[in-house]
Parts: sequence; C-alpha cells; structure tokens
Amino acid sequence: MQDLKPVRVFLEVVARRSFAAAAKSLRMTPASVSRIVAKLEEDLGEQLLLRTTRQVSLTSTGASIAARYAPLLEAFDQVARDLEREMQPHRGRLAINAPMSFGQRILPGLIESFRLAYPNIDLTIRLTDRLVDIVTESCDLAIRVSAPPTDKSTIWRKLCEVPLRIVAAPSFLERHGVPEEPGDLDPALCLSYGEEDAPESWRFEKDGVPRHFRAGRAIQTNNGDLLYQLVRSGAGIAMLPEFLVAEGMKTGEVVPLLGAWSLPPLWLSLFYPPYETLPPQVATFTDFFEAYLRDLDAFDLPR
Repeated sequence: MQDLKPVRVFLEVVARRSFAAAAKSLRMTPASVSRIVAKLEEDLGEQLLLRTTRQVSLTSTGASIAARYAPLLEAFDQVARDLEREMQPHRGRLAINAPMSFGQRILPGLIESFRLAYPNIDLTIRLTDRLVDIVTESCDLAIRVSAPPTDKSTIWRKLCEVPLRIVAAPSFLERHGVPEEPGDLDPALCLSYGEEDAPESWRFEKDGVPRHFRAGRAIQTNNGDLLYQLVRSGAGIAMLPEFLVAEGMKTGEVVPLLGAWSLPPLWLSLFYPPYETLPPQVATFTDFFEAYLRDLDAFDLPR
C-alpha cells in the first residue's frame, strides 16, 4: 500500500491539474504532494509534469505512465473494496445448501427474518437432499438433517437431534390393522426414503435389544414431503423426521406407530468447508440460524 502512494498522489495531481487541489483532496500539504511527485520522477528518471504558475500539465512520458497506472490502481482499489465487504460480518454474499423438505418448510420464515436483520448480506440458496461436496460446489455452509456424519474432511456443528417417527394414515390402519411390533410390519406396505435404488433400513430398539427391518421398494422417493403426502393419502407406512409429521399427528391426519420402540435420531447439523476460522458472514448466519430454531417447537435446541 505504501508503494502505491506516490502513484496515487501523481494521478490525483493529474486529475485535479493542480498540486494545491490534489493536496486538499488527499488531505495533505501542497509541499508534501510536490515532494512525493518529484521523488517519483527521480525514481523513474523522467519528468512527468510540466509546472507553471498557472497550471500543471503532463509530459508525453507522464501521459503514458498515467494511462497505464490509472486502470491498475482502479482495479486494485476495487479488489480492496470487495475484500473489505467480504470481511464484514453484516455485508457480502452467502451460498447455502439445505435439504429440500427442511428448506421448503423452515427457510422461508428464517430468510425473511434474516434479511430484515442483515439486509446487506445477499443469499444464494440451493435445495438438495443429497450430501453435497461442500468444497467443490462452492458452498459456504450446508444445513443437513442426516445420520451422524462420518466425513472427516469438513467441519460439522451439531445443533440438535431430530426424532424419527413411524406413521400411517387412519384410513390405512383401518384396512391393514395397527402393527404392535416391528415383526408385524409388511415390507410391501412400507415406503422407502433414499437416493439409492435399495430399500430403506429401519433400526428399532427396546430394552437395549435392537431389531432391524427393511422397508419395501413398491414406492421409493428421495423427498420427505412427497413421502409424507403419500402416507397422508393412505399409501403406506413410512419413517419420517418429526418436524415433517408433527402437525399431522396433532390434527390426526397421521398416527404414530410402535411407540414402545425407539429409533436412533437424526442430527440437525451445519457443516462447512475446512475453514481455519469461520468467515464473518458464515458466523453471523450460524448464530442467527441457531437463535431462530430455538423459537420453533419442532426443534429442541439448548437454550
């Protein structure tokens, strides 16, 4: 920065056509401006300015140097401005990835509140249920509702556990009966969630004794909301996160099953690229996100 000062002073004199006007703009003394330009000329071995009592004008060498330096200095200043914006916690752009169902249900209210609080942070939001490669896909942070992570190359921040529920519609239970234990489940009537072309595995536990069950493949989807709508319509039984089915259980649209058996919960987590420290905007969003979720009944975040 210090090495750019002579160039900046010289270009200001050129723009103002006056040492005195340049000194006023730069908040310097005219003598200091004159001395800095003279030193620049000495270092370059060329006269850059013609000085008279009435005006200052460029020599041909000065004009050539000014034409080359001006765009370089402007580009440098733009980079400095961009970096300054990026380093401010309340300004910049943030790229976020979130699961489809979680994003559609939770993010609209969260984003509205966040933008009111931080109008100078722009957001790019992509929804996908697959586990993204957060480094190669240029994502600042991702929200995930998943099994406990095993990836060691990224930073994970567990916010809370998300209970799972086995649910079915009353109309379905009237036709097929109410299962009392995992052995009563018919795989052909159990809907699968997942990206892979394989039935979903359900793990139950009671009194420390695990039971494993594989759902069927008659209907399989990678979207929780679609799975829930299928259950509501009476298409079968499914295992879904509690935040997707809580309202339906309250209204009686769906009924929880196998309540005596526990299911290992999912994690609601944030994960990040391998930052040494969280960038300011990422830290700002993280704090806001946690505070927002604490006010929602669907998530049990510590207070």
